[in-house]
Amino acid sequence: MTPLPLTANPRKTSGVRHLGAVEITALLAAVRAIPEAVWAAENATKPNRFGVLDETRHIVFRFADSPRDWRYSHDRPAWPQWRALLEPVLAHAVGDYGYARGVFPRVMLARMPPGTSILPHIDDQPAAKWPHKIHIPLTTNPHVVCFFGNEDRHFPVGEAIEVNNLGPHWVCNNGETDRIHLIFEYYDADQPDPAWLAPLLAGAPR
Repeated sequence: MTPLPLTANPRKTSGVRHLGAVEITALLAAVRAIPEAVWAAENATKPNRFGVLDETRHIVFRFADSPRDWRYSHDRPAWPQWRALLEPVLAHAVGDYGYARGVFPRVMLARMPPGTSILPHIDDQPAAKWPHKIHIPLTTNPHVVCFFGNEDRHFPVGEAIEVNNLGPHWVCNNGETDRIHLIFEYYDADQPDPAWLAPLLAGAPR
């Protein structure tokens, strides 16, 4: 039997979708206060270890249980401490989607030091096909350039932006300060699963 193609969620953007400004004052103050030792410890145990990320460091709050299925995820140790700060920002960012039962399977901070890059890639795991992928820049500089939707772009601080993670994308920080983004995924729990999901998971351990 020929496997079904892993088609993307038709609700995902094919380029970038600007979702509007988000209030980040309290979150940004807390992020600026994170000690270097915490960044190092969280990065050492992160679940998202991909070579294309180069020297980007992460603090992961929530993460999908499997790269094959976005519907099951778990809280990581940092989530309880940060939840009260993060949830209002997440809710504000996704208001325009109008989902009655929206879920955030992955939530993280990504910190790119000056002079580093995220190499060209696509998010090719099955679990990346369905949720919206959203960035909110918390700190940046004029020399941070990212490539999404076949264009070089610069995302401003405090604006929520959905990106096409299924097309080629990359980031380069050519400035002298860190680029820190809040990055998360979001999907509608009431949307029917794609036809390819059940055959893909048949017999596969979760």
